[in-house]
Amino acid sequence: MSKKVGIIGAAVTPFKGTWREKTYYELAQMAVREAVKDAQIPIGEVDSAFYGIYNDIFERAAIPEHAIHGLLGMQNKFGIRITTGGATGAYTMSAAHAYLAAGRFKTALVLGVEKATDCFDFSSMSATPEVIKSIGWSGDSFFEQSIGWSASDSYAEVVLAYMDEHPGDLKPEITAQISAQLSQQVADNSIAQRRYDQVTPEEVLNSRMVAYPFRELEICVYSEGAAALILAEEETALAISRNSGKPVVWITGLGESNEHSFVGKNQKDLSRIMSDYDASRRAYEMAGIKDPTESIQIVELHDAFVHQLEITMAEFGLVPLGRADALIEEELMTPGGKYLVNPCGGLIYCGHAVGASNIMSAWSARNELVKRGLNTALVHGTGSTIAQFTACMILEHE
Repeated sequence: MSKKVGIIGAAVTPFKGTWREKTYYELAQMAVREAVKDAQIPIGEVDSAFYGIYNDIFERAAIPEHAIHGLLGMQNKFGIRITTGGATGAYTMSAAHAYLAAGRFKTALVLGVEKATDCFDFSSMSATPEVIKSIGWSGDSFFEQSIGWSASDSYAEVVLAYMDEHPGDLKPEITAQISAQLSQQVADNSIAQRRYDQVTPEEVLNSRMVAYPFRELEICVYSEGAAALILAEEETALAISRNSGKPVVWITGLGESNEHSFVGKNQKDLSRIMSDYDASRRAYEMAGIKDPTESIQIVELHDAFVHQLEITMAEFGLVPLGRADALIEEELMTPGGKYLVNPCGGLIYCGHAVGASNIMSAWSARNELVKRGLNTALVHGTGSTIAQFTACMILEHE
C-alpha cells in the first residue's frame, strides 16, 4: 500500500533575469537553506535529493547535480537528476513522490535550479541569442534545429492549429486581458522577476509580435533562480507539522503524459495538447476528483504563452474546449471568479527558471491554499517541442 506524501517546507530565491553575483551552486544553497528552515528540520534529517535541472549548457556542466549534492549537506545519500524540458520541475516532484510513497525514504529534498543567462553571445553582447541556441538543442537535431526551431514557433504551431479548429476562440483582446491580469497579480509576489511590470490590455496588444500570434507581453521570460520543497511521508510529515506548527499540504494526485514528437496520423494532433488532457485526468483519478469544475480552486499552470494557458485550462476540463475565452468573458478567472489562476503571476511575470519553475508554482499553490483557507489546487508543468510533455499534481489542504 502506498504511503501518503505531503509538503512540509518550501522556499524560492528571487527570480531574476540575471544573477550576476551568484553561481547555480549558491542559488541552490539559498533555496535549500530556506526550505529546511521553513520545515524547521536540519538538512541531516532529509533522506534523499531530487534535482530538477533542465539544461547542461546553462549550467556549463555535463553533470550539474554532482557539485551541489555535497555542498547542500546531502553527501552519502541518494541523489538523482530529472530533466524533461519545461516540465522538469513537475516531473522532479512526481519522482520524489513515487519514492516516498513506495517507502524508500521518509523525507526528500526537491530542488530546481537554473542559470540560463550564463550563456552569452559576444557578437551581440547579449545572452539572448545563445540562450535560444541552447534551447534549440532540445528540438530534433536532425531536422528541426537546422531550420531554426525555437520554443516560440514550436508552441505557435499548436496554437495556430487550435485556432484553425476553433476560429472564434483565443481572441487577441482576451489574451491581452489575461496578460494584464497576471501582471496585476504578480505585484504581491516578492520573488518575482517582473513584480513591478504592471501593464494594460492596450499595452499588451501594442507590444511587438515575436512569433504569430504571440506578442512580447504574452510570453514567458527566461530567468535565473532556484526553488526547493521538503516532502515527507505521512507519519513523518505529521510529526514535523506538530513541531513547526505549520499545516501539511498533501499531494493527493499525480498524472503524466508524453505525446509523440512528430505530427501526423497516429502521432501528434496539433490542435490539441493531449498530454495536458491525459495527465490531468490521471491526476484527477488518483485524487478521487470526479468533476474538476467543482473541486479545483487554484490552478498554478505552466504558462509559457497566454494562448497556451487558455488551451491548457480547456484540456483540464475547467472550461469547454473551443470556448477558452469564457475564462474572461464569463469571469471564471477574473478577480473573485471561480478559479484563481497563477496568483504568483505565472511564468510570464514571475519568471521561468526552467528546472525551478514548476516547483515555484507548487510553492505558490501551497502558500495560497494555506493563506486563503482553500482546499484544492492543481499544479502543472509542460515542455518539449509542440507542448509534448505534461505532469500534473493535485494538492489538498485539509
